[in-house]
Amino acid sequence: MVNENEITPRKDIAIKAALEAGKMLKDNFGHVTDVKTKSDRNLVSDLDLKADEIIAGIIKENFESDNILSEEKPIPELKSAFTWIIDPIDGTHNYIRNITIFGVSIGIAYKDKVVAGVIYIPTTNELYWAQKDKGAYCNDKRMRVSPRDIKQATIFFDSTIRYNPSVLLKSLDGLADKVFNVRMLGSTVRGLTYIAQGKAELEVEYTDQVWDYAAGLHLIEEAGGRVTDLKGNEWNINTKGYIASNGVIHDEVLDIVNDNK
Repeated sequence: MVNENEITPRKDIAIKAALEAGKMLKDNFGHVTDVKTKSDRNLVSDLDLKADEIIAGIIKENFESDNILSEEKPIPELKSAFTWIIDPIDGTHNYIRNITIFGVSIGIAYKDKVVAGVIYIPTTNELYWAQKDKGAYCNDKRMRVSPRDIKQATIFFDSTIRYNPSVLLKSLDGLADKVFNVRMLGSTVRGLTYIAQGKAELEVEYTDQVWDYAAGLHLIEEAGGRVTDLKGNEWNINTKGYIASNGVIHDEVLDIVNDNK
């Protein structure tokens, strides 16, 4: 069983790493010089790699034996029960195109459960963090999810529709008729932080990787929201597809998603 004394110092180092990487990204915003296309048509820049190195370096200085799983290095050497889950730029495509919707995400898992998460949005200087059973905060102000029902809900939906349009468009069609509005931001962490803050109510994702969601889903749960996989089961770092909500609308959304497969 993991205890607070093991989590808190790791959360503090995650904050330090996110702030340092975020400062570098903000300082270099608009100056991406090297962009490559991955096999899945996603892009990676030289600054993704630099931010990843900054974060990993700080972790290794402080917790050398912990595992590190990163979008840029997705196969970790497993040496510890603790795994750091890093997305150095969530919203890389936005960042490359000088769109300010992006963030740094660091989740900390004990075995397969996330126990702390940090997200930093450099362009707005918003630092989000959550720790198991300690709540969720933005710039040290405690966050709570909203009480809005589905008719009032703003939702974020999976923007990778191209991977499976027949399934995703059917699901989106079922949701769009029930909610107030639908948004696609191109950055999972930005959507998840808005839900934790009570500014939006729902995110539905089919194709997110663990580095996209680890920190953000933990924020939402610690802010009083609810997260499950697409079938309503408990989530962990191996989950493929999830629903994250304010809790009020969760069961209704599960029904809609599963009725529109």
